[in-house]
Amino acid sequence: MSHNCRRFEGKSAVITAATAGIGLGIAQRLGEEGAKLTICSRKQANVDEALRQLQASGIQVVGCTANVGKKEDLQRLVKLARDSYGRVDVLVSNAAVNPAAGLILDMPDSAIEKILDVNVKSAILLTKEVRPHLSKGSSIIYISSYTAYHPEAPIAMYAISKTALVALTKALAEELGPDGIRVNCVAPGTVPTKFAAALVETPEMAAANKERTFLKRFGTPGDMAACVAYLASEDAAYVTGETIVVAGGMHSRL
Repeated sequence: MSHNCRRFEGKSAVITAATAGIGLGIAQRLGEEGAKLTICSRKQANVDEALRQLQASGIQVVGCTANVGKKEDLQRLVKLARDSYGRVDVLVSNAAVNPAAGLILDMPDSAIEKILDVNVKSAILLTKEVRPHLSKGSSIIYISSYTAYHPEAPIAMYAISKTALVALTKALAEELGPDGIRVNCVAPGTVPTKFAAALVETPEMAAANKERTFLKRFGTPGDMAACVAYLASEDAAYVTGETIVVAGGMHSRL
C-alpha cells in the first residue's frame, strides 16, 4: 500500500534491524511518507536486498552492516546518517534477539547477557550517539513487545528486556522533554515474521495465539509501522513517554 501523506518530507530517520519483518515495514512506511532513511542489519546481503526493495519504491535510503551490541558499529551508523543527510529527526530502535528460551534461572549466562546487551543496552547507547544530532521536534521510538506486560516462561527473559524499554521510554521522555524531543514506545502483539516463527510453529499454536486477540487475526508489519509513523509525526506532537500496545486487543493491561 502506498501512502500519499508526506509527514516526513525533508526529515531523516535512523532505523535499526530494518531489513526484514517489522523493521522493514517501518522503513517502507516512513520512506513512503518522505523520510530519508538510514538502515542497518548484521548481514550485508540483507542490507543490499532491503536497499533494493526500498529504492525500487522511490525511497531515498542508505544502509550499512551493524552489530548493535558494539558501540563502534552504532557510531558508524549514526555517522552514515549525518554524512548522508546532515541531520537525524527520527530514531527507531528496533533491534532485538532471543537466543534462548526456558526458565530464567536455568538460562546460560551468555544468553542473558546477549538479551540485555542487544535489547536494552544497545538502545541506550544508540540514543546517546544520536542525542547530539537531535533538535526540537525530534522523535525517538523504541520497539518493545506486548510480552513486556506478561513476562512468562519460556520467553520471560526476553519479556523482561522489553519491559525495560517501557521504563526507558518514561525516563527519557522526562529527561528530553524540556528540549522538545519526544520519546515513545510501540509494543507489538503477535506478528508472524521470521523472528516470531515459534509462535505460529504449528496450526494449533497459530490458532491459539490468534484466538487471544479481539480481532481474531495476527498483526502485520504494516500495522506496527502505522503506529510508529503516527508517533514519529507531528500528529503526536503532545504524546511522549507512552507505550502503545498494538496487539489487536490481546490482553496487556487495564
